[in-house]
Parts: sequence; structure tokens; C-alpha cells
Amino acid sequence: MPWKQTCPMDEKIKFISLVKSDVYSFAEACRRFGISRKSGYVLLARYEREGAAGLEPRSRAPHHHRNAMEPSMIAQLLEMKGRYPKLSAGKVLDRLRMEGQTEGLPARSTVGELFKSYGLIQPRKRAAARAVQGSVLSNPSAPNALWSVDFKGHFRLGDHSRCYPLTLSDYSSRYLLLCRGLQHPSEQAVWPYMELSFRQYGLPEAIRSDNGAPFASVALGGLTRLAIWWLKLGIKLERIRPGHPEQNPRHERMHRTLKAETTRPPRGNLGAQQARFNDFRREFNEDRPHEALGQETPASVYHASPRKLPRELPRIEYPGHFEVRLVSRNCGIRWKSHRVCVTHTLSEEYVGLEEVDDGIWDVYFGPVKLGRMDERRLQIEDHKGRWVRKTMSPMSPD
Repeated sequence: MPWKQTCPMDEKIKFISLVKSDVYSFAEACRRFGISRKSGYVLLARYEREGAAGLEPRSRAPHHHRNAMEPSMIAQLLEMKGRYPKLSAGKVLDRLRMEGQTEGLPARSTVGELFKSYGLIQPRKRAAARAVQGSVLSNPSAPNALWSVDFKGHFRLGDHSRCYPLTLSDYSSRYLLLCRGLQHPSEQAVWPYMELSFRQYGLPEAIRSDNGAPFASVALGGLTRLAIWWLKLGIKLERIRPGHPEQNPRHERMHRTLKAETTRPPRGNLGAQQARFNDFRREFNEDRPHEALGQETPASVYHASPRKLPRELPRIEYPGHFEVRLVSRNCGIRWKSHRVCVTHTLSEEYVGLEEVDDGIWDVYFGPVKLGRMDERRLQIEDHKGRWVRKTMSPMSPD
């Protein structure tokens, strides 16, 4: 309608005046204002019924919603939430079912919106920003120069349990070293399968991962106990930038094929799903040629690493000009009779400090720079300019 370009209310009044003047026919008046005769009759009826107030803009929302909750149901939900304020929307519905209310219950999302409108639900706090940043990524052409590790997104099995596929592949040969369905994506669950892979295939030069647990954390250097283990084994860490899975394209492409061929539909339980993963892994490695490999299979290109998993875990070594300190169980290092907090992740590990300016020290764990310590402040600053919490003074004995 042309009147939207000026003042809608003024244009409506001009239209009514023109119609009332009988200078033009009703159809001609509508054409002059660029509206249909149906819209014109609606405006005229409103004006004759309510006067100028009838020309005011009106909401287009329906007056009645077919699926709107009954007032009695709203009262029941609010009463139950008042009795059990810590229950979620879903749990409130469960309580109503337990008390015999089985019909007319709204969806959980509807109940959640109801509680939100009454201020009965506190908004979730946003997760802390990851302290980890992407590292320099290599592009090796030899087997075992780089492995990629990740979790393919979880899915539900036929018995309603969750499956988290842990995958490990060789970058250059595309060889799928491991595909294991886990019940939880925890460090405790991942560790034994990583160790099994090291024993079977040897040690890679580097491992590439994303910034999620259990491969990375928000601790200094983004370290986890799993990452510390890899560093002590002489394995370099490569991390893609947060939110950029395309920086690990070969592994992500394998994940797409894995999802299409093994999870649709999912198997009835974890054992059956693992059997499907095993079949896929054998087919992917031995039967499926890859164009990037000159139509060779990954198994025909890959060979195990000559670097074997040692029986004893070696200690991290630092250059002679470094100051070396042991991180205590309560996460501190001794520094001039004071305690400087590092991170609990490195408890009972040795860190190295290199002086780069007067009273300014870069702090390392192996090749990973954790941050920069200012000995006047007795604090470590991470790469984002954030200071680790202040230390205790004077130093108390361990």
C-alpha cells in the first residue's frame, strides 16, 4: 500500500474522506490509494463502527490459539513448580503423571516457556571461552608423521543408550587406525584405546585434535592429562582453530562416510554397533581404493611406526639455561619463597622457565608454552592476557 511510505494513519483518514465525499466511486477511491476493495470495505466498516480509533494498526496475532493451555492446567503446572522449584519442565510433567494426570499435558517446551514467562527458570550461564587456540598445522606425506583423533557425534542405539565413536586415523595414508564406540567421551575411556593403538602401530610424530575434552581443556596451554602423556612420549600436539573442523578435512570426510554407512539405522546395542564399526574399518582400509592414493587402498600404503611405546614414561627435558620447577599437588611452584599457581593439570610434573626480560619468564611444559610469569606479581599470564589466580605468600612447605 502506498500510504506505508508516508503516515499510514493519515492516508487512511484521507481515504475515508474521499469515500465519504462521493466525488469518486468506491472502486475508484481504492484504486487511487492502491488497495483492494476488500481492504477498503474493512477500513470503512471499522471507521463507521469505532470512528478514527478503528483505523489504528491492529495486531495480526490470532485471538485464540487452538493448542493454548487451559487456565486449570497452567495453575497445576505453576503449583507443582512452586512445590518443587528445582525441578525442570520435564520433571514437573513427570510429577504430574505420577499423581495421575495423564491427559491434556502440554509439551515440555511449552511448559518451559510458561515457567520462563513467570521468571521461574534462571537462564543458563554461557560456557567459558576456550583458552586454547589453533596451532600451526603440518601437511606431511609420510605415514605416522601425523595422526588425527576425534569423536564422531554421539547417537542413540536401539536400547536407548548413547554411543560415542572414537576415531583415530593416519593423515597421509588415510588408514583408519581405530574406530571404537564408547559409552562416555571421557579421558578414562579414551586412554586405554590410545595405549592399545600405540602398542599396535607405534608412536606418531604428532597428533591433531580439536579443542574439546578430553584432548584439550581451558587450563594453561590447553593441556589435559591425556595431552601431557602424549607430550612425554615425544608426540607433538596440533590443534585446529575452535569452530573450524574444515582444518581436519581428511578425518571429517571419513566421518561423513562412517555416519552414512554405520549409523543409519543404528544397531540394537553397543556390541552390535561395534561389530558394524569393525566391518566398516576393514572395508575402509582394505577394500576401498582412494583417488588421492592413486586408487590404492590405505592398507597397501600404511606401515607401522618404528617408534615403539616405551615401557617407562620418559621425563620432560629442558635446555640447560631453563629454570626447572616441580608443580606441587596444590598446583603451585616454588619461586623465591613464594608460591606461583600454575594449573592442577600439571600436578607433580616439571615445568621450565626461560627469562626473556628482567623479571619476566616464559613458562613451558615441554615444547608447549603455557604463558608468561611476572615475578613481581608472582602470577602467570596466559596467551589471552588473563592472569592465573594470585598466589599465596609466603611459601608454605608442601
